[in-house]
Amino acid sequence: MGEDAKPTVQVRTARDDDGAGIAAVYRPYVAASVASFETDPPDAAEMTRRLSAHPNLPWLVAVASADQLVGFAYAAPYRTRPAYRWSVETSVYVSEPRLGTGRVLMNALLAACEACGFASAYAAIALPNDASVALHQELGFAAIGVFPRVGFKHGRWVDVGWWYRPLADRC
Repeated sequence: MGEDAKPTVQVRTARDDDGAGIAAVYRPYVAASVASFETDPPDAAEMTRRLSAHPNLPWLVAVASADQLVGFAYAAPYRTRPAYRWSVETSVYVSEPRLGTGRVLMNALLAACEACGFASAYAAIALPNDASVALHQELGFAAIGVFPRVGFKHGRWVDVGWWYRPLADRC
């Protein structure tokens, strides 16, 4: 594969047997970064439980050759009150950033959310995170605000930026 070549991945709906692969991709984000505000990496069983917690919301995985899981993306309820039912919060995690897997996953996730009839997608990004900000802006998300010092992890305060992207028109 040349220097500029990108690996080919297949995106599909996550299955219960993907829990271990999802946990493996997510573990470094929890253990060594502020990209996730979780402090204890969830195991395979917990990730499998999360897959089925909201059956009407998409969970997708990116699989490389030999069925190796290299990333995942999912939509979660933005808030639990009924008035928020047409909005989702999106997340994406990849094992090797800067290879295009995040873009492929997020495009598929946004399409799935639109197909489900959601009107708005939101993304929370721990700052600074230039790669995630660039990805979301490339995909049509607009910055709508920053919550300063909203999280404390790894001995420091972390700001969180919020991004918004319209999806299907509900009205």
